[in-house]
Amino acid sequence: MNSDNQIIITVTGKDKVGIVAKVSNCIAQNSVNIEDIKQTIMQDNFVMIMLCNISKMQISFKEFKENILQLANELGMEIWVQKKDIFDKMHNI
Repeated sequence: MNSDNQIIITVTGKDKVGIVAKVSNCIAQNSVNIEDIKQTIMQDNFVMIMLCNISKMQISFKEFKENILQLANELGMEIWVQKKDIFDKMHNI
């Protein structure tokens, strides 16, 4: 698989109803495919990490990140989006 098309999305914040649905909907609206997802609750904090494929995305990566950051503001959550290659390099030090 071409990791140039893979991104990591990390979502954290106070747990509430609808987080997965709203994030997944935003991702789907941008033609991004979720390839793997892990989530947990840690002391009332929601934590989710998603591996996604952006090969069919019709907008720029920058525009996608802006859409996700707008959603983060609406949800009152922290959402990080980064290319998988960069994520891997940061975590292989």
